Amino acid sequence: MAGSRTKNRESRAERARATRAKVVDAAVGLFVGTGYLQTTMADIARTAGVSVQTLYLSFGGKGAVLSAAMDVTIAGDDEPVPIVERAWHQEMREEPDGRRAYGHFLAASSTIIQRFYPLYAAIRAAAADPEVADLLDRNKRERFTTFRAVVEELSGKQGYAEGLAVDRAAEMVYTQQSEETYGLLVVERGWPAGDWSTWVEHHVAAELFPVVVRDLGQSS
Repeated sequence: MAGSRTKNRESRAERARATRAKVVDAAVGLFVGTGYLQTTMADIARTAGVSVQTLYLSFGGKGAVLSAAMDVTIAGDDEPVPIVERAWHQEMREEPDGRRAYGHFLAASSTIIQRFYPLYAAIRAAAADPEVADLLDRNKRERFTTFRAVVEELSGKQGYAEGLAVDRAAEMVYTQQSEETYGLLVVERGWPAGDWSTWVEHHVAAELFPVVVRDLGQSS
């Protein structure tokens, strides 16, 4: 009997997760294609194939749907896996050479930015809404916190620039490795995403790991 109840709970949890995934997928498409402010909860429910009541019961409001869509799009999945347990972070941590360690972070970050940028642009366009503005601000704070933690890890690697404060280095990475620079160069100016990533790597490496850059025969 207990086993049956456990299976029923698991089944309900799986259905709820599947419903949330459908809603998030539908919402991302609508927010990007139509605009956040123009999209209604009824639009999301209809596109996801759920009732409006189910949508409100599952999320509570459109702002919560946007928040979930943002989190899933950034992570690439809805798994509750902390950053420190993600594969790229483990690879970065285990790599002793600073520039190669940074490369693991840049590769992961570039993938995230390419995936997230369309939704980011939709969020920024709707930032006149106070709730959206709060979400955008949260995203920026969390991104900088993550970048600073990564740079602090990198600061102990081979070749890190002597005397370069972690906060200053994190600000450099945060600025160059951002949705804003990606949008300017890739979306607005038409750079291939790979060229943008290479440009970021060259300039960040020159600042954070000048010894490694010089050893590779490149100018700092």
